[in-house]
Amino acid sequence: MAMYSINDLDNRLQPSPLMPVLFVGHGNPMHAIADNSYTQKWHQVGEQLPQAQAIVVVSAHWLTPGQTHITDAPKNPIIYDFGGFPDELYRVQYESSGDPDIARLLAKQLVEYEAELDKQWGLDHGTWSVLKHLAPEPEVPILQVSIDYSMPLPQLYELYSRLRAMRRRGVIFIGSGNIVHALGRAKWDGGGAWDWALQFDADTAVALRDREIGKLLNPYGTWSEARIAVPTDDHYRPMVAALSLLEDGEDISFFNSSIDMGSISMRSFISA
Repeated sequence: MAMYSINDLDNRLQPSPLMPVLFVGHGNPMHAIADNSYTQKWHQVGEQLPQAQAIVVVSAHWLTPGQTHITDAPKNPIIYDFGGFPDELYRVQYESSGDPDIARLLAKQLVEYEAELDKQWGLDHGTWSVLKHLAPEPEVPILQVSIDYSMPLPQLYELYSRLRAMRRRGVIFIGSGNIVHALGRAKWDGGGAWDWALQFDADTAVALRDREIGKLLNPYGTWSEARIAVPTDDHYRPMVAALSLLEDGEDISFFNSSIDMGSISMRSFISA
């Protein structure tokens, strides 16, 4: 790898207009190869994104308890981190590059958290199943930042907020998870959404719209439905990451605002 001075590294990403931040409800891995209302909307949103210098994803499927990692391999392998799906899904390819220098720039923002560079991880399905539609032929580097699963939500919010300035250096950030993710109560054979799923999704949407950050960082203490709607918060945490990257007073707009399989919220948002 070429050696760079600090100034050279800082110049790797040029100043830019404020780039959008997204939270995407990714749901079932089969969306990667599906043509449905969710994936069609991902295509539409992707076509409207400004030209970025990099895309950085925080996925529910990269959990590193006690640490924060950043991918820094020059090329991104994709990870088939699921089982029991049709062979077609395991043949999906998504060609993309990483960028070790951008990884170092991200790590520099997180120096107080001792973020580690990671050449072993690739792109998990929380990332590539969405980007297959949002950015089907990526022309810029794609990186992932992991989730410290042992960190309390208020501290996690503070950690990711350290990356906010990178939005003015050409970086689009995407959180990929699901606000309601009660997989054990999914209706695999169809049927409407559970009442508690609809209620929790609606309540968090209001809190997001009104930027009631305290409520969103304490879901179990705020909403009685949280224990059933968010039995584990691995898929909720990418929403917290996206929330933390919004600037003060910045509005959001929702898309894909429905419940899939009865218990999986596909609600997504983009900064407006």
